[in-house]
Amino acid sequence: MKIRARKPRLLAVGVTLALALGLSACGDGEGGASSGDGRIHVLVYGDATNKVEKKLVETFNRTSDVKVVLDTIPGADYQQKLQTIMTTPQAPDVFFNWGGGSIRPYVRADLLMPLDDFIKKEPGLKGNFLPSVFDTAVVDGRSYGVPMRGTQPVLLFHNKQVLEKAGVTPPTTWEELLGAVKTLKSEGITPIALGGGDRWPTLMWFEYLYDRVAGPGLFRKALEGDKEAWAGADSRKALSMIRELVDAGAFGTTFDSVKFTDGGSPALLATGKAGFELMGSWAYATQQDADKEFAEKDLGYTAFPAVTGGKGDRANLVGNTNNFYSVSRKTKHPEAVAEFLKLMYSDGFVREQLAVGNLPTTTNTEKFLATAANPAYSAYQFDLVKKAPSFQLSWDQAYPPAAITPIHQAVQQFFNGQTDEGGFIRAMQALPTV
Repeated sequence: MKIRARKPRLLAVGVTLALALGLSACGDGEGGASSGDGRIHVLVYGDATNKVEKKLVETFNRTSDVKVVLDTIPGADYQQKLQTIMTTPQAPDVFFNWGGGSIRPYVRADLLMPLDDFIKKEPGLKGNFLPSVFDTAVVDGRSYGVPMRGTQPVLLFHNKQVLEKAGVTPPTTWEELLGAVKTLKSEGITPIALGGGDRWPTLMWFEYLYDRVAGPGLFRKALEGDKEAWAGADSRKALSMIRELVDAGAFGTTFDSVKFTDGGSPALLATGKAGFELMGSWAYATQQDADKEFAEKDLGYTAFPAVTGGKGDRANLVGNTNNFYSVSRKTKHPEAVAEFLKLMYSDGFVREQLAVGNLPTTTNTEKFLATAANPAYSAYQFDLVKKAPSFQLSWDQAYPPAAITPIHQAVQQFFNGQTDEGGFIRAMQALPTV
């Protein structure tokens, strides 16, 4: 079974800006932001989407005196090698990242250029993107990234045939989800497929329930260093609801031995052994690669349910808001860089991204949705993102990289009963912040 890899996420490599004390240079030796070679070096995550970025560079270079050189690092090595080169002469002028915690250490080390002056001269660098996405790369009130590539909200997928046979409809409220769990379990079906062996799929349940119960403010406070936010009543309520779902048998008993990355949890959904799966929007492409007929006929999707009395709007989203281009403070060609960044909302860029299955978050994306690989699915996602009052970046991306493993451990241990509410809260309070 062919399974598409999970979209790029931060690797669990600790960023300490002791690396600013001088790590050895690595790269292709062509020189970066501080080399003065008369070019702009743009560093991106190496994958199939690079063909779009290459076309963009060719377009820019046809009219610019200052040329762009596109450098790539294979995906598995990207984050670690970026950390290694950021304080060396090989540092790129512009580099790919995930916003949030992935750039905060570089901001603190004064390695990045705030883009506010760019935006004053060219308001479109901000105004041409959906606000809920653009704000992911705002640190301490200043803008440090321009969106590129596409957005990946987390959706609740379902098997249409399984739900229809059981007399279940896609839930719009938490109570309806619990009812669906009970019904599916009585039919001998695992209600919700979960790749708990990967741990990050389990995190998605925490992200959404915390949002629905407490609203986006609790996580923002915690991320800013307010450790008491994790100990409040809303936090404990969200945890109790997660425990209720697990204890109801929603995920079966073997979820910790199942993975999304090896095709396990997608197969449970596609073969009718499970009714639902909470997953990033890339799950549609994963199912299409593995079982095209199922993806086209029987794979359904909806937003995460509302929580009655909760502070979070059901229109709120969690997931990967986008990827971003950030700019080195040492670049010798800021004007040319600003011109290059303008291409991130050009019509040509949007069409090329949609053609490879990405969903840009530009304000002009909507008029090109009919050209997408799956127009209906892309239109559904875009509408969700456009209307979202809040789009919360995945916790393991919003925090600095050193926090990824502790977050995943806390989530897994609470889910499988190895720790209680107090243990989870203490683990989250101990997370490093920047």
